[in-house]
This record gives sequence, C-alpha cells and structure tokens, in this order.
Amino acid sequence: MSQDSLSTPVRDADLRKPQGLLSRMADPSFAVVSIGLLLTAMALIIYPLYFIVIASVSDPNLIQQGKVWFLPKGITLDGYRTLFANDAMVRGFANSLLYTSVGTFISVSIILATGYALSRKDMPGQKLVMILFVITMFFDGGLIARYLVVKQLHMLDTIWAVVLPGAVGVWNLIIARTFFQQNVPEELREAAQLDGSNDFNFFFRIALPMTKPLIVLMAMTHMVGYWNSYFDAMIYLSDEAKYPLQLVLRNVLIQSQASASMDTGSIDSYAAAQRLGELIKYAMIVVSTAPLLAIFPFMQKYFVKGAALGALK
Repeated sequence: MSQDSLSTPVRDADLRKPQGLLSRMADPSFAVVSIGLLLTAMALIIYPLYFIVIASVSDPNLIQQGKVWFLPKGITLDGYRTLFANDAMVRGFANSLLYTSVGTFISVSIILATGYALSRKDMPGQKLVMILFVITMFFDGGLIARYLVVKQLHMLDTIWAVVLPGAVGVWNLIIARTFFQQNVPEELREAAQLDGSNDFNFFFRIALPMTKPLIVLMAMTHMVGYWNSYFDAMIYLSDEAKYPLQLVLRNVLIQSQASASMDTGSIDSYAAAQRLGELIKYAMIVVSTAPLLAIFPFMQKYFVKGAALGALK
C-alpha cells in the first residue's frame, strides 16, 4: 500500500474540519444580523429592569427631567426606608413565603399525580375526566360563586383560601399529562410490574425521577403565580396580619398617594410627598421581583426543557 493511500484518510479528515468552519462563516452578514438582533433583544429586556433599579435610588425630579439613563443621580434610599420602616412589610414577606411554598407544593403534587393518572390508557373514564377539566377553562362560576364556596368550607381568613381555589391550572395539567405520555413509556411500567412493582412504587421511584424538567416547570410557574398574587388575599382575607407582600405593597402605595393628594400644606410638602410616592413605586417593584429574579437563572434550563417536552402535542 502506497504512502499516498495511507495519508488520504488523514487529508480528507483535515479537509472536512475547515470546510465545516467555512460553511458556518460562509455568510458573515447573517451572523452580524443575528448577533445584532440578539443584542437588541437583550437590551430591550435588561435595560428596563436596570432602569427600575437605578430609578429606585435616584431623585424623581431628575428622572422626570430625563437626566437618569445609565447611572443613578441624586442618590437617595428614602423609598426603601419608607417600605422597610413598616412592620407589615416583614410580615407580608413571611406570609408570601409561606403561601408560595405551601401553595406550590400542593399545586405541583396534585398536577403531577393527576397528570400521570390521565396519561394512563387503562384509567377508567379517562376521556370524561379530561373533558370535565377542559370545560373549566371556558366556563367559570364567577367571583360570587367562588366566595360562597370558600365561605361554606370555612376557609375565609385562612391560608387555604389563598392556596386552594387556584391550586390546579388545567393548562399545566395538560402539559403534565402530555409529558408523562411521551417520556414514560408503557413498556417501562409493564417491565416494572413483572418485577413486582405496584403503581405507587412505579410513580414515586421511576416516573417522578424521569420528570425533573416537568417538576421544575410546574414549580416555577406556580411560584411566580403565588408570589405575585394579591387579588385572592384581598377578597378572602380580612386580618391584615395575614396579608401577603403584594397586598401590603399595594396598601402602602395607596396610602402614600392618598397622603400626597390630601396634603393641604405648602407646595414644598406636597412636592416632597409626590417625590416619596415615586420612590416607593420603584422600590416596590425591586422588592417584589428580586426573589424571583434571583431564583429563575438557576432553574431556566429545566424550565425551557420541560415546557418544550410537555407541549409537543
């Protein structure tokens, strides 16, 4: 065998590498446009969040004059001092953590168990149960009916009035059912049964470990929902000590605006009240969104994977 024939595979492999690189760089204008669009999208998403942060510590007068763009000016922490000087803030933060953790655990547990049951072809009445769930997406009894149900169940002014009425989202249930159908094959369950495993053991020891992206997706969705929710608490809770953070922040903002509008003193005092109200609004946004922004980057890859896998159908 000649030396040329021995070196041919090596030369072919070497030629294939630059060809792949050249193919990716064949249209540099496409790369420039793609990078430009991505940078623009990042700026449109990140800059508003950054502006809220710098506006929360800047002089509102300078903000209204358009002098605050990239760096804070007239730095002040009056907005944060006013928020955290209120004892209800600490209670509201603790209540929101409680409602979010308990509500997320209940919602994710119910959705995973129900989604797995509806994914089983041997479940009696599977289609009928699914139709009943879907009907609730289009028809609702209304606020009065929900309030009467909560009242008759003696859940008013309790944590259960906040976490139970909206515990199951039908759209998330459909995603969970589809995820189980596509990622937990029936043959695997049959093999587990041959080894002596029952349905409970299969669900907890085999099915759930295979659905980590789905669990993170469901947890993140409900965490955001419970953390940002204030309407149910406003309707069902009368004890201010049980108010979640969002409702406390809402009341603080309303009180600051009311005090500014009723101020009959000098123009300077009215302007100071308006200035404080603007600072409070920006500080409220930062305080209420910071926990979610801190958690989401660590869960993003599972969030996207779970949404894609569970939504193929």
